Amino acid sequence: MQNNNKALSGGGSLMRRVAIGLLRLLGWEVRPFPDVPKAIVVGGPHTSNWDGFLGITSGIALTLHARFMIKNNLFKGPFGWLLRKLGGIPVDRARAGGVVGQTVAELNLHDRIIVVMTPEGTRSNADKWKTGFHHIARQAGLPIVLATADYEKKQISFPLVLEPGDDLEADMERIYDCFSEVTPRHPDKLSRPVKVLWDQKQAVKRSADH
Repeated sequence: MQNNNKALSGGGSLMRRVAIGLLRLLGWEVRPFPDVPKAIVVGGPHTSNWDGFLGITSGIALTLHARFMIKNNLFKGPFGWLLRKLGGIPVDRARAGGVVGQTVAELNLHDRIIVVMTPEGTRSNADKWKTGFHHIARQAGLPIVLATADYEKKQISFPLVLEPGDDLEADMERIYDCFSEVTPRHPDKLSRPVKVLWDQKQAVKRSADH
């Protein structure tokens, strides 16, 4: 497969070379990550377990050193060290300040950090999204970077860098619209806010074809 994607060129660690090799073998292209030192990355649309595999593999290939939030009680077992090694951030939901406050505090400790979140919360027909990622980004003063996996183009990309504002609903509509431009693995499992827009756009395309 010919590869013109600079994001997947060069050497690096063994894990990076393996990740690049897997993506090339599967025929996937990964676009470069935006030039931002700190960000909240929102991945989607989430309709398949493959989304997580592609996200983790792409992150390794891009050497993003991404972090993600996990319930703190999972770190108390024998695999706690592994979760930390993989980028897990322990979060105590019962603690004062909640998840948002704890995540903002963690973000403020670093000069460079990427925290990945999947606010759809499920890979099948979520009625609505969790909006904690928006509150975290606003309080920490960070951009929201969208990460998408287009199964028709076989492309991982970062099509929108959003500076979160006061109008949560307007920001969410921009995110929904961006995700509705992507072909997921299972369109029938899209979260409701995205599927409404996806169906509208597919209807327009069908009309144009006829």
